[in-house]
Amino acid sequence: MGQQETVATTLAGAVSESVGASLTGVDAELARRFPGDPGTRQPVHTVYVPGDVFAAGTVRSWGAQALAALDEHAPDAEAFAGVLGLPDHLAEAVYDRVRAKLLREPVEDLRIDFEDGYGPRPDAEEDAAAARAARLVAEAVAGSAAPGAGSGSVPPYIGIRMKCLEAAVRDRGIRTLDIFLTGLMKAGGLPDGLVLTLPKVTYAEQVTAMVRLCEEFEKAHGLVAGRIGFEIQIETTQSILGPDGRATVALMIEAARGRATSLHYGTFDYSAYCGVSAAYQSLDHPVADHAKAVMQVAAAGTGVRLSDGSTNVLPVGPTQQVHDAWRLHHGLVRRSLARAYYQGWDMHPGHLPTRYAAVYTFYREGLEQAAARLTAYVGRAGGAVMDEPATAKALSGYLLRGLDCGAVDVAEVARLTGMTRADLDTLAGRG
Repeated sequence: MGQQETVATTLAGAVSESVGASLTGVDAELARRFPGDPGTRQPVHTVYVPGDVFAAGTVRSWGAQALAALDEHAPDAEAFAGVLGLPDHLAEAVYDRVRAKLLREPVEDLRIDFEDGYGPRPDAEEDAAAARAARLVAEAVAGSAAPGAGSGSVPPYIGIRMKCLEAAVRDRGIRTLDIFLTGLMKAGGLPDGLVLTLPKVTYAEQVTAMVRLCEEFEKAHGLVAGRIGFEIQIETTQSILGPDGRATVALMIEAARGRATSLHYGTFDYSAYCGVSAAYQSLDHPVADHAKAVMQVAAAGTGVRLSDGSTNVLPVGPTQQVHDAWRLHHGLVRRSLARAYYQGWDMHPGHLPTRYAAVYTFYREGLEQAAARLTAYVGRAGGAVMDEPATAKALSGYLLRGLDCGAVDVAEVARLTGMTRADLDTLAGRG
């Protein structure tokens, strides 16, 4: 090689420096508003249990009921695969993993409900229920951390859904939130997996009010600023499109000032707001698709996750009726996963088998292809698909979500890619 040739340029260095200086504010705004994925596990579902029904054995009970449903209506892999149309080569692995999951960790995220699932009660009754919920959560978390504690008694994420901040129930919602959080603090502190849900948000100012409640509680207890985050439940049309034509949900994310952890779509309230008849209120209705598409774009890059809603068709009754409900739920979950809605609600223990079957099939059926594409990208080995950094990020995220929920194992990923979890985290932009 000869002496390196000098390339010709026109713009003076001062021009580049000036442009950089002019964009300093934009750089800071991008970093603040769009920090990217938070690098934490996202649960595949949220289970809602009314505040007066929640008990110390709720999680194990849901797992036991789900296993009983499998034993009765699909006692082996072949029967289960036949009901759901699972690929033959995945049937055994998926069925075994579903059963193991229901024993080990049947619920990934539990919300003790003091809103629609609980309803209006005398203040003394709701006070007692909120205090009881705090005590049971604290005991469950402490018990799970004890040496020799078994698994499956407390989910990785747990918290409450309070009443909303509309005038009619505002004071009640704030009081329940206060009682619950105060009870946790008295019992030893806020658990790492604490999640709070703010329902029926219509204006960004309600999110601002929730931020203030969190700030005041943190100050009162000497907590680190920002310790308490919350989910925003999208159940009203005003939360998607404002009277001025703006996408209101984006304003809500901004109003949360970094405390919003996720957006949850409320299937039935939102559909009702749009005038959809009860028989057609579903996750796959066009009004649901529109709302979730707006939510998805508003949340992209902000670190705020997205959750789909639920189906109210329960897998109960005769076997054929259970099978029909299972097929419906399984299809809806698969549809959501394909649209990058990686979380949803489950309303009944009988939904757990099909939730995990859909999730596990989704991650296992694409495992080898995703691993091969990622390996080719890292090794610059080419292949049938020329992937870009953004696709490598998506492929890594796919494998990480599969690992988080138990669909695939670290050893499998290592064998197929030669990568560690830390390698995947780096490629996915986590941490």
